Amino acid sequence: MQSDREVIAVRAEETLDTGRLEPWLRRRLPKTDGSLRVAQFGGGHANLTYLIGFGETEYVLRRPPLGHVAPTSHDMLREHSVLKDLSTVFPLAPRSFAVCEDASIIGAPFHVMERRLGFVIRTQLPDDRTWPPALNRRVGEMLVDALAALHRVSPEAAGLGDLGRPEGFVARQLEGWSKRWHAAKHEDNPAVSKIIAWLERDIPTSAQVSLLHNDFKLDNVLVDFADPANATAILDWDMCTRGDPLMDLGYTLTFWGEAGDDPRWIKAASMPTWNEGFPSRADVTQRYALLTGFDCARIHWYQIFGALKIAVILQQIYIRFLRGQTSDERFRIFGQRIDGLVDKARALAGL
Repeated sequence: MQSDREVIAVRAEETLDTGRLEPWLRRRLPKTDGSLRVAQFGGGHANLTYLIGFGETEYVLRRPPLGHVAPTSHDMLREHSVLKDLSTVFPLAPRSFAVCEDASIIGAPFHVMERRLGFVIRTQLPDDRTWPPALNRRVGEMLVDALAALHRVSPEAAGLGDLGRPEGFVARQLEGWSKRWHAAKHEDNPAVSKIIAWLERDIPTSAQVSLLHNDFKLDNVLVDFADPANATAILDWDMCTRGDPLMDLGYTLTFWGEAGDDPRWIKAASMPTWNEGFPSRADVTQRYALLTGFDCARIHWYQIFGALKIAVILQQIYIRFLRGQTSDERFRIFGQRIDGLVDKARALAGL
């Protein structure tokens, strides 16, 4: 799903058993002429993503990370089920062609989807082009508009009217991510306990229900080579559900760095929105509210929850590194990033 600049040779510990995989693919994909080739997309920190090619035809294979996987996380069956239906009504959702529940094929469940072309903007703006303030603003507005468009999709029209359990969604999410923290932590952190207690004291009542991406940020959006303000796809749908749409907005705002933010917060988790021209978090909230008609008065609570959630996601990855279940050196600094996110949530909550 990324551009060729992110395609690498498959990491030694993340190889696929093509002897089992190839016949499975040939029986289920629409075009499989030519010999099989496999490469890996080097970006991303959790699910493993591969470029699968047959002749001129390319696909993307997605599987969970190596090592222990938290329950309900990295759900390839859910991602396939969502994308095969959502892609019919939401153009930024890539189509998924096939799913495999048999772990004996490559060692885990996986699904295979269409490849969209484009590139990903990560924590820094790419240095192979100029990024004038006007372009940055358009990129920021594109991201808000894409989120609002997703939240305006009728779940019933997308065939996803029975996805998830919207009633009590916010409280259940807080409970679930709190449990995930305790399951993945390698040491006690009193600040996290205080943040969870603060969030529990005044859980918002959801005023609306929509489809949620549940990991919506700039590096999960594929953008056009010629004009980065045009999205070509939204990636990583394995946590998609129905629930309170402000959970998505608050999560995105947690990544939405601004020039005046604490440098530790930007290092912990930030899109390059602190560059000149990008809309502010207040601008984002206002634009989103106008596009959706949703009441965003309680967005502060959702943003603090977003910081906690991101800290837990990083902790789930970091513990695999500490246990030796992955040797990816990018994960070595995750302890510092987690500390930065905990500090951010604590400061935003006034603790």
